[in-house]
Amino acid sequence: MFSLLKPASPAPPLPEDKVPGAFFGYRLRVFAGIFLGYVAYYLLRKNFTLAGPYLTELGFSKTELGFAMAGVALAYGISKFVMGAVSDRSNARNFLTLGLVITAFLTILAGVFASPSVLQSVWASHGITIGGKTIKMILLIWFVIQLLIGWFGGCGWPPCARVLTHWFSPSERGRTFALWNCAHNIGGGSIAPLAALGVAIFTAAHWEYGVFYLPATLALVLAFIVWLLIRDTPQSCGLPPVEVFRKDFPPEYSEKSEQELTAREMIFRFVLNNRILWCVGVANAFVYLIRYGVLDWAPTYLSEVKGYDIHEYGAAYFLFEFAAIPGTLLCGWLSDKLFRGRHALTTILFMALTLFFVLLYWLNPTGSKLIDMIALVAIGFLIYGPVMLTGGVLPIEFVPKKAAGTAAGFMGFWGYFIGTAFFAQCLMGIIVDNAGWNGGFIFLTSGCLVCIFFLILAAVGEEKMRRNTKKVEEKE
Repeated sequence: MFSLLKPASPAPPLPEDKVPGAFFGYRLRVFAGIFLGYVAYYLLRKNFTLAGPYLTELGFSKTELGFAMAGVALAYGISKFVMGAVSDRSNARNFLTLGLVITAFLTILAGVFASPSVLQSVWASHGITIGGKTIKMILLIWFVIQLLIGWFGGCGWPPCARVLTHWFSPSERGRTFALWNCAHNIGGGSIAPLAALGVAIFTAAHWEYGVFYLPATLALVLAFIVWLLIRDTPQSCGLPPVEVFRKDFPPEYSEKSEQELTAREMIFRFVLNNRILWCVGVANAFVYLIRYGVLDWAPTYLSEVKGYDIHEYGAAYFLFEFAAIPGTLLCGWLSDKLFRGRHALTTILFMALTLFFVLLYWLNPTGSKLIDMIALVAIGFLIYGPVMLTGGVLPIEFVPKKAAGTAAGFMGFWGYFIGTAFFAQCLMGIIVDNAGWNGGFIFLTSGCLVCIFFLILAAVGEEKMRRNTKKVEEKE
């Protein structure tokens, strides 16, 4: 089994006249593979969030649900860092597919333990009525399953980063990453209407079928398709490195750039010793606070405060995610063209605009549903550009491509462990329970300001690095 996860061996070189056509065909295939693969991973990421309104009706508090939801982000943040280092020394095709299959089966298991019939039987066996004493055992089971889903869900992003850096050269990565990043939104946006469809098919009494079982089954089908499409590296298909093929070389590129690095080199030499990555990482944590602080709590907030039903907050969830597609593409284009690769400055602009619409979403009076939708669409449009830049483009530009998965995983630690699990889920749930939704929104708006501060520090570091690179090129 472990041999299947080793990087694919180089294949015999193709004849030179076959290389351009083969490169074009394989790049389309592998991009489609990692795109569909990440869509499938996102079908398995927020199922418990959509179960929140049903579980609060059964007597669970937002603090308890926040605790259970935090399991995914807690494990996911650590897993992305650990699995990032592992994936850089693995076959991306097999690594991504195996993680997806395991995550799908764990999601089915989560549905079993969240189903009303199972919860009722546990309450009855302990002599506890609904709305009474908290069932600590159920919360612990939920938390453990969410931990496992988060851990194996962390097998998705690092191999995608490996594929993108091996199949696409530096000058095209900004736009390529922006296009690939839309997989977040297609997967994340599809889960709410998919769950609503499942609830309609299986009836509200069996909502777990739509929220958990249907998305997991679809993910298993996609896993098979993904395995057929992805290939590890150009060399494994008899092709030259993409930098050689496109004559697009990053600074200090040499034959050594194609050699695999040790885990120690990746983690300690190129990631933990990189000050710019630390600035980007802290900023990334606050980007994820806004992303999930708004998204994860939208069903519960809109249901409790604004009187939305599952179809209405499902539509809001859908619009939030799909608005991100044009927003992310615009952000990638602006970053490459208008800001000429100054990704931190682009992120500052988008985060400042996000702050305005978070305030609008918060202060809009009950009953003005159109304004709610406009605010959510705008936040979704704006926030995923910073997610893409701080989580993907910025970190891999500051490390060798053989450490791309590790750098991306390091961002995942900040984004999911700190920004999502601790800030957006645990702390947000505690604040809302104790200070109401106003307290929660004060926390979110403060997070926007802190994020912008660290992005300014990252922009200064980015500019210094650009000047140093230019001096090296002028000497040559």
